[in-house]
Amino acid sequence: MDEERVICPSNIVPKTDGRGAVRRVGPAARTLGFAFTLSVSSVTLLAAVSTTELRAQDSLADTLAGQVRDDAQMQLESAQIIYDFDKDVITASGKVQVLYDSYTVEADQIVFDRGTATLTARGNVIMTEPEGNIVRSNELILSDDLAEGFAKALQIDTPERTRFIAEQASRTAGNVTTFENGIYTVYTRPTTPLNKPPLWRIRAATIIHDQKERTIYYEDASLELFGQPVAYMPYFSMPDPTVKRKSGFLMPSGVIADRLGYGVSVPYYWALSPSYDLTTTITPLSSQGVLGDVNFRHRLMSGSYSIAAAGLFQARPSEFAGSSGDTRWRGAVNTTGSFNLTDEWSYGWNLTYKSDRAFLEDYSFTSFDDNGETSEIYLDGNTTRNALTFRGYAFSLSQEDYTTDGLNNPSSAFSPIGQSLQDKQPFVLPVIDYSYVFDDPIAGGELSLGANFTSLTRAETDAFQATGSDVNRFRGVDGTFSRLSLKSDWRRTFIDPLGQVFTPFAYVRGDLFFLASADKNVTALADESFVGRAMPAAGLEYRYPIIATFDGGNQIFEPVAQVIVRPNEQRIGELPNEDAQSIVFDATTLFNYDKFSGFDRAEGGSRMNVGLNYKLQLNNGHFLSALFGRSYQIAGDNSYAKADILGATQDSGLATGQSDYVSSVYIDTDYGVRLGAQARLDDKDFRVRRFQAQATGTYGPVVSSLAYAFLGEQPDLGINDPREEVLGSASLRLQENWRVFGSLRYDLENMDIVQDGFGLGYDDEGFSFSVSYAEDRSRNNGEEVDRTIFFRVGLRTIGNTQVSTGTQ
Repeated sequence: MDEERVICPSNIVPKTDGRGAVRRVGPAARTLGFAFTLSVSSVTLLAAVSTTELRAQDSLADTLAGQVRDDAQMQLESAQIIYDFDKDVITASGKVQVLYDSYTVEADQIVFDRGTATLTARGNVIMTEPEGNIVRSNELILSDDLAEGFAKALQIDTPERTRFIAEQASRTAGNVTTFENGIYTVYTRPTTPLNKPPLWRIRAATIIHDQKERTIYYEDASLELFGQPVAYMPYFSMPDPTVKRKSGFLMPSGVIADRLGYGVSVPYYWALSPSYDLTTTITPLSSQGVLGDVNFRHRLMSGSYSIAAAGLFQARPSEFAGSSGDTRWRGAVNTTGSFNLTDEWSYGWNLTYKSDRAFLEDYSFTSFDDNGETSEIYLDGNTTRNALTFRGYAFSLSQEDYTTDGLNNPSSAFSPIGQSLQDKQPFVLPVIDYSYVFDDPIAGGELSLGANFTSLTRAETDAFQATGSDVNRFRGVDGTFSRLSLKSDWRRTFIDPLGQVFTPFAYVRGDLFFLASADKNVTALADESFVGRAMPAAGLEYRYPIIATFDGGNQIFEPVAQVIVRPNEQRIGELPNEDAQSIVFDATTLFNYDKFSGFDRAEGGSRMNVGLNYKLQLNNGHFLSALFGRSYQIAGDNSYAKADILGATQDSGLATGQSDYVSSVYIDTDYGVRLGAQARLDDKDFRVRRFQAQATGTYGPVVSSLAYAFLGEQPDLGINDPREEVLGSASLRLQENWRVFGSLRYDLENMDIVQDGFGLGYDDEGFSFSVSYAEDRSRNNGEEVDRTIFFRVGLRTIGNTQVSTGTQ
């Protein structure tokens, strides 16, 4: 015979001679499907009944190059196999599949040449690697250890959804793949048509992927968008998609601003170690010089911290004339940290120092581009039943000093309104909060303890007078003020056979104030160093939910009544008010025992709160809930009728014996439209005193939101006119990936556009693009318009870049 071969049909036991060798069969023998296993030292034919070994003189590979295990076995399945003993060649054809140490190769034909230790796959070749890469080719030649290889018409898809395409490629040293006339891109989803070109790709004469270095090198390359070249690069490199951290240049971004000129931010990332890194950014600006920016991050076993700094020597500080930015040296430093001491205890900080108020607004592209107004340090401890926190705050304003005619200037004993704003900000240290809930019931109910200690220091009194008034009001007072508050709460719930819910409750609270170095011109404050105050209270809450079911849903009517008995509040107007300045009386605070927002005020006098809850739930998913109620002062002095040193309570809607009415409604249509609204109505004529409404909707390609707010006049705070605004935004998806969007904020009282903007965007899994234009008239009483044009482009795995312009 010209060639000797073995043809083994499946489910047929190969005939053997007495020595166990497979008999040689002529070329005319019929073939059927079969499976066999090729080990490192032998070829094993698997049959339904028994197995016969084909002894070979050489092993599959004496040594492997680290790509596969030494004891790895190769399993091959195909419709037909031919073994040429003379040439030592195994040929498998017909839906061939090879499994080899987590590698899988599928092809129309696979030829294993044992003499040259190579495996050649031809026709519809698909190889899956252990890392998840999928290799497709017309022809693939591999060494027995998979360290060397060559392919024609190659395509590689990675788990990171990136793709390499090349006319031909070769693999050497087990980790270096060279693509000739190659393309690198990303693909969006499996449903994308195969003949649809990617939105972006990098085409290069040579692409070298070094898996050991995890770096991709490009030679004679160009970036193409929508199939057209837009940039040429003779040489560049980047980390491969598996790399999360690697030193190198990041995508630059552009800056265009009237007072800064033109500039480009060029960041460089330093992967110094697995646990810490550094990013340095240089931004040359045509009008102001070079801005330097560094950001260091370090992760430890118990937490992480960062240190960032940015600054420059301004070439033309006069561009910022009239503001604190009119100086040569400008900059800022920020540091953050968060660490765990134990499972229950953690500490951290967020501290910012600025050379001037406006630096982070004028140079908003720094690595810490928040306003930097609040610096904080903290220590937190939490368990299931108790919590203890320590905090400290400092405030660094970005707002410049100003003058206004809206309020009367107070007496000459105090600085003018709008002046010395930074000195009027307090240092708050410490703020200590403690809470504890007892495990076991006390008198059959839940007992909890709470405490707060706050100390703050202010350098300048913040005083004003409402228009038409000669009474001084104070947002804050010069001096050091400390307060210790202790409170104990108890409550228990009973449900009778009719379903009525009774909740008796009680609390007692004590406060001790320490007033040091208080401004002597603030004569309203008590002329004492220590002031004590106590407030015991007892009450009962009653609820009776009435459930009515019907075909298609159910509804609940629930009347609610709450009575609180307590003595009058002590020392009203004689004590500082720092944390109880915001009085918001609406449906969310109707049943609060104490409606003040902080500890510096303690609601006194006996009060009754009543309301009606209503809920409607339909089986098709529609839902509605509503609340309507009011509050009554039934005995004692009304804390909200007597103004403190700020005077905010008299416009709260609680100052009369019968409060304003409050209501709320929430609707969910289950069709993507949700509506929520809250209102406060005058107690005499139902005139709207406060109203807020929000609506969001998603319908087909449209996503929108609309908000409306109305606030009545508050003369005691110097606000003599109502405020009324509407804010809307919408996004319309034009096609699968294209969208247009816009927003508008409109002052209905003054008939003026406060903010507006619109834009166009494109987004998919590999490419994003947006351009937008915005105007802002909210600063400087609308006399100046801040205009911003923002352009952003993102290429997945390559990076994002953006250009923003600011004009006035």
